[in-house]
Amino acid sequence: MNLERIQNNKVKTILQFSIPSIIAMVLTSLITVTDGFFIGNYVGKEGLTAVNLGLPIVYLYLAVGLMVSVGGVAIAGMALGGGDIKKCNGVFNQTMWTAMAATVLLSLIVWLCLEPMLRVLNVDAQVAGFFKDYYGIMLLELPIMVINASFGMFIRGEGNPQYFMQINILNVLLNILLDYLFVHWFSWGVKGIAAASLLAAIVTLSGILFFFIKKSNVYKFRRFHFSTKVLTRTLLNGSSEFVGEMSLSISMFAYNYVILTTIGVDGVTAFTIVGYLAYIFSMVIIGFGQGASPLISFAYGAKEHLLATSLRRITNLMVLIAGIAVLCLVLVGSKWYSSLFIKSDAVEQLVHSGVIIYAVSFLFSGINTISSFYFTSIGKAKESAIISSARGLVILLICIFTLPPLFAMMGIWLVAPITEVLTLFLTLFFIGKENKNRSCYLAQD
Repeated sequence: MNLERIQNNKVKTILQFSIPSIIAMVLTSLITVTDGFFIGNYVGKEGLTAVNLGLPIVYLYLAVGLMVSVGGVAIAGMALGGGDIKKCNGVFNQTMWTAMAATVLLSLIVWLCLEPMLRVLNVDAQVAGFFKDYYGIMLLELPIMVINASFGMFIRGEGNPQYFMQINILNVLLNILLDYLFVHWFSWGVKGIAAASLLAAIVTLSGILFFFIKKSNVYKFRRFHFSTKVLTRTLLNGSSEFVGEMSLSISMFAYNYVILTTIGVDGVTAFTIVGYLAYIFSMVIIGFGQGASPLISFAYGAKEHLLATSLRRITNLMVLIAGIAVLCLVLVGSKWYSSLFIKSDAVEQLVHSGVIIYAVSFLFSGINTISSFYFTSIGKAKESAIISSARGLVILLICIFTLPPLFAMMGIWLVAPITEVLTLFLTLFFIGKENKNRSCYLAQD
């Protein structure tokens, strides 16, 4: 990275780092959407419901993985900005070993909790059977998914996001091919979907390992001295991402519980289908965040605080434009989207009426997310964690347990936009406080 190049070409540099990341993240989300397409059209709404009921498990893995990897990448990025390559490599190796150990242990714990989770949700036997078939295999795939994503952050961090984009293209194409083969031809149902994800993840990991063995210029596999200080800083730095994803895990469980008790399986299926669109958009925003974060960390580590702030503002404008564009597409194509995944008039009507309301939240969620990434990138984990916990847990849970009892399924759709609007006020408060502190710091100089 070069400070002068970043300063003179802010928009271009953000896009150069973000677009490959966005493509990679969207391709990753398309795997989930493709899985949903095959499950909805070949298994049915019970299969979609079963997969959605286990999403808190997926978010739990993402919480642990992002906490370790985002925290580690931020530390490594600031060390790289300061020219300390040895520290860079030490943080890289410690981060990856920590991510691997944490997710493998998590799989053992979650495996013991599958039955209790089904008892709490009180689902019928068919949905429970699909749930155990799918997540019994996914507990092998999810650690590999986290490790792949963590490696990808370091690949982008050393300035080679295109390679990770190419690897993700391979992952998506292989997933789609195997989904079609296992479900359409072999009729393996949800087991086939999970098996396709596992095999594709293993192939992706092989391509990533090849990069670090043969192509990497900064991050290398080396023996390292385990540092509890680095681990503590990593976990603290990534705490906002952990809070954010754990909040999603808890809130998704709450969503499923409330929808099952108030609407039933049709409601969960409709929410799942709308959730696919929300998931794709969130991956776009995360892609912008992951692309901008190394640049912000590098600038901040080099004492260019104004440049770091400028990068955050430009990225916020980009995600706002993206939110407006997606909302316009939803207004035009909501009817087509509602019939894409399943043939059920009741479910299609729920999706058609809800997706437009839900999409309003996209106007605000991008700014909240990028601002959280910004505070993480400059080492201010507290502000980032508060924003993440507000939009992903505190405000969200209040809305989940108050709006649906008052407005039924309409209340479910209103949860996201109301949550994001309320969180935006908190985000603007922290940004204003940061701007004031920076002004005081510059005045003292």
